[in-house]
Formats: sequence, structure tokens, C-alpha cells
Amino acid sequence: MTVRFYRDEAVVLRQHKLGEADRIITLLTEEHGLVRAVAKGVRRTRSKFGARLEPFAHIDVHLYPGRNLDVVTQVHTLHAFADAIVADYGRYTTACAVLETAERLAGEERAPAAQLHRLTVGALSALAAQRRPNELILDAYLLRAMHCAGWMPTLDECARCGGSGPHRAFHVAAGGAVCTHCRPPGSATPSPGVLDLMDALFRGQWEHTVGISASLQRQASGLTAAHLQWHLERQLRTLPLIEREAPHRLVDTA
Repeated sequence: MTVRFYRDEAVVLRQHKLGEADRIITLLTEEHGLVRAVAKGVRRTRSKFGARLEPFAHIDVHLYPGRNLDVVTQVHTLHAFADAIVADYGRYTTACAVLETAERLAGEERAPAAQLHRLTVGALSALAAQRRPNELILDAYLLRAMHCAGWMPTLDECARCGGSGPHRAFHVAAGGAVCTHCRPPGSATPSPGVLDLMDALFRGQWEHTVGISASLQRQASGLTAAHLQWHLERQLRTLPLIEREAPHRLVDTA
């Protein structure tokens, strides 16, 4: 049976060298999920599409299925986010965290991840256009990406008993907000408004983020990052590059 080429939209997550002239490109595609493919000859100066396969690029890509790795045959740029992102260190580190999160949450290769793909394109677009503060874009992305993976923290009801909130305590291992009766030892007590901010970011209610204090924003960022990394069972390499404080420094755990 003849194996046909296939075409998909993709975000370039990362790349690394292969041999003297090739690269292995990691893509988050709309229809085929996570795909790793060889781009042959792209490290040569005469390569027709080497520059189109840089991280942060949103591309239309043609691929030929291979035994271990697919092969890139054509690439067309849909959105060149990289130029605006790499020009600013804050946007660059934030976008790197977006790409690393996307790869971690995409799961196995070729597992469907259309919603995660759309979220990733949206986050890169917002960062490139500077539509919102970098930290808010990232936290909104992380919360929505966790929702795609089934790990979204509970914010408006108790994660253990389901009692309606608002609740003051938050415990990562318990799944989010917890009531007074279910609160495990070591639960954090964020300032009033922190969980509301996280909920507004998840729902895209940007009007509720206007005028938010730096303290509330840092606490929301700390809890969001802690929740994600607890479920991943590992730290993201890129998050330490972003100015965040540890959750235990932000909230009262008494």
C-alpha cells in the first residue's frame, strides 16, 4: 500500500541537530498531536525552509510518514511569532514556558491535542502582540492547558467534598480550593481575590484582571505553577527563568 503525504497546521516546539545538515523538529499539530520529524538539509545556507522551522513558528507543514520519524517536505509560514518574541527577554522566557508546557501536556505522540494546539497558538499570538501582561497570558494558558489535560484546579467549590465556595484554603495535592472541614495540614491560605483572579484568567474575563495588585498576581502565578508541576511530577525547566516566587513565600500556611 502506498503511504501518502499528509498536511497539518503546527507550532514548532523545539529542534535539535541530526548529523551534519539535518534537524529533528518537534511539532504540536492540530490533527495529529505531537509529531517528531526530520527536516533534511535545513542547516545548509541554501535551505529553502530552514528559517520557517524555528521555535514559536506557526506553520502549514507537509510530512511524509517514516518508520521512526516523519520527514518534512514542505513548510509555509502562517504566523511568524518568533521575531516579536525573541526581541524581548520577558516575552521570550514566557513563550519558552508555553512551548515546554505544551510538549509535556500533549501526551503520547499522535494523541489528539487540537484544543491544546489552539491554546498554544493563541498564547503565542497574544505574547507577540503584547495584548496583555506576559504573566497573565502565561497563567491563563497554564490553567486552560491543565483543563485540557483534566488537571484544572478546583476554584469555586471544595476539591474534596464539593461544597460551594468561596473557600480560603488551597491545597495542590487535594486538587485546589478546600473548605474548612476538608483542609489538609499544610494548606496555603492565599489572600482574598487570588482564587477569583485565577478563575477570571481561566474564563478569559480580562476585565476582572484590570488593576490587580502585583501581590495577588504573584500569588496566583505561584499556585498555578505549583499545581501544574505537582501533576507533571517534575519541574518545568523554563519556569525558573521567569520571575516567580515560591508559593510558600506568598501565602500563609498556618
